[in-house]
Amino acid sequence: MNARPADGIDVRLPELIVLRLRARRLARPAMRVAGIHAATHTSRFRGRGVDYAESRIYQPGDDIRQMDWRVTARSGKPHTKLFEEERERSVLLIVDQNPSLRFGTRVRFKSVQAARAAALIAWTAARNGDRVGALGFGGGIDAEVKPGGGVRGALRVLRALAEWDAAADRATHAPLSQALLRARRLARPGSRVILISDGFSADEAAQGPLSLLADHCDVAAIVLEDALELAAPTPGRYALHGDSGRMLLDFGAARTRADWQRWFARRRASLTDLFAKRALRHTALQTQEEPDVAIARLLGAEARGRGPGARSA
Repeated sequence: MNARPADGIDVRLPELIVLRLRARRLARPAMRVAGIHAATHTSRFRGRGVDYAESRIYQPGDDIRQMDWRVTARSGKPHTKLFEEERERSVLLIVDQNPSLRFGTRVRFKSVQAARAAALIAWTAARNGDRVGALGFGGGIDAEVKPGGGVRGALRVLRALAEWDAAADRATHAPLSQALLRARRLARPGSRVILISDGFSADEAAQGPLSLLADHCDVAAIVLEDALELAAPTPGRYALHGDSGRMLLDFGAARTRADWQRWFARRRASLTDLFAKRALRHTALQTQEEPDVAIARLLGAEARGRGPGARSA
């Protein structure tokens, strides 16, 4: 007989499926744009997200960045490139499965909150007519779901999230840099890439692949937090179990309380500083919160017409 998943500890596929009902509030209004072919939306992101169609004689007002220099040199007359706009954008979710996410003191584990946020984004992408895929890293998970469209594409991501959570090794750690290198191979230019992590996996080597990814994609992050990581517990002596065994911490000592908060703040900053250096958007999501608000903050920059360098804290 299979053990029943514990509330807030294990990722449940039915809970992720139900989140589809809430995607309507986050989906963008349908838009049509002028072009060789009408598309469901324009792309404001790095990388054109469009395919080359043909070249024609340059006309006043054409973007000089789209000059076709080869045809210009061959013909002796200035030519500009025309592109066919894509009807779909790809959304890639990078979901951290490292052991540090198997923790939570308010409502649910960070790992469960990560899956819920990823699922809601997947449903929103499907409703927008976008393709959605996912990449799992850490906890021994080295798996990918290639971007797919519609309900089927979203469901493939949701099933993977539940499977990754069940299979994750609670002792195997993987750095963010490895995940970003994999994401570069999976994400097409113009894709939206959203990292969902608590930041503990961020390493110095991640700066390079993050910059390369951000050159061609719209990259943003949801940073997971738990209340106990933001503030030390009430004064007292607490027994903790870690890799080195059982230990006692005296939170009645001011130094212990200050060190506790500084340690977690540094771990979060290792990720947020990476994103700040490239002026990439990121927003916080606590374990007891519903993910709708954080996702709306992250996606709201697009609705207000802000560029990919806008930051949401």
